[in-house]
Amino acid sequence: MQLQKLLAAAAAGMLLLTGCAPQQDAPEADKLRIVCTIFPEYDWMRELTKDVPDVELTCLAGNGSDLHSYQPTADDIVKIADCDIFVYVGGESDTWVDDALAGTHRDSRQVIAVLDALGADVLEEETVEGMQAEEEEGEEEAPEYDEHFWLSPRCAVQTTALFESALASADPAHADLYRQNRQTYAEALTGLDEAFCGLAEAHPGAVLLFADRFPFRYLTDELGFSYYAAFSGCSAETEASFETIAFLAEKTDELGLSFVCTIEGSDCSIADAVIRSTKTQDQKIITLNSLQSVTAQELSDGMTYLDVMQQNYETLKEALES
Repeated sequence: MQLQKLLAAAAAGMLLLTGCAPQQDAPEADKLRIVCTIFPEYDWMRELTKDVPDVELTCLAGNGSDLHSYQPTADDIVKIADCDIFVYVGGESDTWVDDALAGTHRDSRQVIAVLDALGADVLEEETVEGMQAEEEEGEEEAPEYDEHFWLSPRCAVQTTALFESALASADPAHADLYRQNRQTYAEALTGLDEAFCGLAEAHPGAVLLFADRFPFRYLTDELGFSYYAAFSGCSAETEASFETIAFLAEKTDELGLSFVCTIEGSDCSIADAVIRSTKTQDQKIITLNSLQSVTAQELSDGMTYLDVMQQNYETLKEALES
């Protein structure tokens, strides 16, 4: 019902743009408009469109809202209706997209659902030993897929190749520049992947323990790392049970771990509880950035995917070597 109201409001706004507003207020026809739901998609598009004139790039979830709780505004719906390329994740968090697209039909608009495009490389959500599973309602549902593909530099290489193709189709005049930008960026992403692989070679079979949600499965699977966590990556849970904390503390002792992981935005209360329940109570808390919520200020300050992932590498390297 809420989305239907937004679609109605968006439709009214579009009528104002095309009907009552002065001609100079109407969208410029020669601009290439790209709308991305989350920051990683936005930043990859920003790299690929570098030095290309007349590109308008929008990140919808750029106000600090989490991927899993984001809901579009009427203005967001208008931007989707007016864009040439719309990119979204394509997972459980994007259930609003189908209605938004159906209510803003445009033949020339390219729509990219990244999980669909990645196909067989997409991982299903999993519940590992000790993880606090969410309560299931009703009958058994279809498998839920892990949405956090962007935390793998290899998936980033695949996805940016897809983006290049869409850009060249929408704007053939700059196809060569899109290709050059993508090739340059792919080299940087590959360098990042090689750095993580070097970490895996130095610490084969490392085990990470997250006293938090765990959105890093794409990366840890590629590195051959194992993990334990309080919740899955897409979980809405925020309070860990006594049993979950006790299990994670016992695993920390059993494995002799010197650190406990959290993700950005955590108040570290679960991590603190886990550490207090260990024998030594001296583990360090480290924070890895999953890029699930980026603020407008961070966008303005020039945050980049490569910078954040490089910091994740440095943080993990220091922790594993401690």
